[in-house]
Parts: sequence; C-alpha cells; structure tokens
Amino acid sequence: HGTPFPRPERGMISRPTVDDVYRYRAHVDRAMEALLSDPPQEHLQEILRRLELGLPHEQQHQELLLMDIKHILAQNPLCPVYRDDLAPTPAHDVAALGWHAYPAGVRYIGHDDTEEGFAYDNEMGRHRQFVEAFQIAERPVTNGEFLAFMQAGGYDTPDYWLSDGWATVKAEGWQAPLYWVERDGVWHHYTLGGLVPVDMNAPVCHVSFFEADAYAQWAGARLPTEAEWETVAHDAAIRGNVGQGNFVEQDHLQPVAAAATTGAPSQMFGDVWEWTGSAYRPYPGFRKLPGSLGEYNGKFMSGQMVLRGGCCATPADHIRATYRNFFPPHARWAFSGFRLAKES
Repeated sequence: HGTPFPRPERGMISRPTVDDVYRYRAHVDRAMEALLSDPPQEHLQEILRRLELGLPHEQQHQELLLMDIKHILAQNPLCPVYRDDLAPTPAHDVAALGWHAYPAGVRYIGHDDTEEGFAYDNEMGRHRQFVEAFQIAERPVTNGEFLAFMQAGGYDTPDYWLSDGWATVKAEGWQAPLYWVERDGVWHHYTLGGLVPVDMNAPVCHVSFFEADAYAQWAGARLPTEAEWETVAHDAAIRGNVGQGNFVEQDHLQPVAAAATTGAPSQMFGDVWEWTGSAYRPYPGFRKLPGSLGEYNGKFMSGQMVLRGGCCATPADHIRATYRNFFPPHARWAFSGFRLAKES
C-alpha cells in the first residue's frame, strides 16, 4: 500500500535486521494465506495475475541475492566461505571449439501467447525476423581460452575494445574477470565456496559485455544476436533439455566444464547468462503493463544488453528459450559469460 519509495533512493534506507526480515516475511505469508483461503471473487483474476508474476519475480531476487552475497563477501580480503557444503564440480577436459551452422531463413522470435506457461511482458510481441546464415560455437568460451586473450595483451590493446569499453578498462583497471586473483603464479577466483584455483575448462564467468565483445574481436568472431541465440535454443534437441543444465538445483553455484559433445550446441541453459550482441529494446507491438506492473521491464529498455539462457544460480523452472535478461554493458557481478558466433 502507499506510494512506492523512489528506486534511486532505496540505498539511503538503513537496512532492517535479519530478525526483522523474517518477521515481515511471516507477516506476508499469513496475509497471503488468509487472502488465498477466501479470495474475493470480484478480484480473483487480478489476484491470480499478480501471483503469476510475483512467484517468478521472487525467483529472480533469490538469484540476485546469491550474486549480491558473493559480491559483498568478495570484498573481504580473507575470502570467507559462504557455503562449505557445495556439490563438487565435475572435472572434464573440453575438446577444441566446434561450430554448428544454421541456414538463413525467417524465424519466429518471442513468446507464443497461445502456449501454456508464464512469460514476462518483454518476451511478448512474437514476430517474424529474417536471420542470415550463421554459425554458433558449440559451448561457451572457457576460462582457459579467456586466459589466452589476457596473455596476448587483450586488456592492453585498444583495437579490440569499443570506445566505452576501453574507457571502462582504463578507469577501473581491469586486467582479468571479476573475482580473479593470481597467487604464486596460479590464477584463483572467489566463489561462494571460497577462493579456489580457476578451472580452465569451465565457462568464463563474471565478465562484462565489453569484455565479451573484445574477446570476440580478438578471436575473429562476434557475439550472437538474440535472434540467432533463440533460433538455436528452439532446436528440438536443445529445447527438450532446458531443465538439464547446471542450475541452482545442482548446488554447484558456479559454472562447470562441458561434458562430451552431443552433436548439438551445449550449455545453452544454465552455467552462465550469455551476453548477446543485441541491445535491450522492445519487440514489435510491445505494450507496457498498466499501473505499477509497468515499472517492471519497459522502463529499462535503454542502455542495456540482452543476455540469454540462465545461470548456475537460476532455478531450472524459471528459464525458457524466449527469456530475456538484461544488464548494462559494464556489469560483471552477475554470473555472465558468452559464446561466439560468426557468419556462415
């Protein structure tokens, strides 16, 4: 109830204690149980509509909490362990990067509102889009591959970088992905399980759009557009395995190395949110939801880039082929990585 507190000023509010948060949660739970046990019939459809949005919204914040906890703890030079009981990460050697080709053609992009299941308003406006023939990498770029970029002077060569990206590199002093630190000649990175050696076969993580784009330039490739990414994700062999990726349920809470190749692009869902080369803009026919719900997505469609596929902190039932995440191009604190694309 009441007027929403201005978003830019939320950080000015002193934080409640953990006990206060749990008491408030119990209060909300009791109020929702009372409402749902005897809902007013004249408002039932609106209540259900808001619940359908509220549940995935809570899932988003559960994921963001893990990202924020990691970012806060990483500021501590003692590298504290958040969880000492995480599931062990499987060790795989990855093969040399392979490519999968897709022909040119008209694709349907966006959520089909005749299908069952929830989707956000920014996925709506299903439309036809002509996609030129392209190739996409069979897996995301690994830590070892990104290290080669670093060792080749990638962070010191302006030719690879967008102007804003190069300015950010110099202003922030970037020389490696976020949370990486070199100890006795060995690269480590901070995880929710503490400081551990970097698995060179796992997908690189905590890189910005600027870093992903610079690596692609260095590698003679590019980032896929979100239409290309969705074209690949709609393949039956991939779409049928949406829930089989490395999601929060696997309890690794970090990306893991790809298993043996399956003849189709792997790790499209889970592990890392994948940067695309597409700006976050509305689809044709997009209409912002009325009232306060319109604050959710539409107002952020400026100055951000689209990411796809979910990550190791995403619930498996939260993601789908049409899901559009978005962050500013300099953002690194999310579980974000990338895969390459090129012309066919």
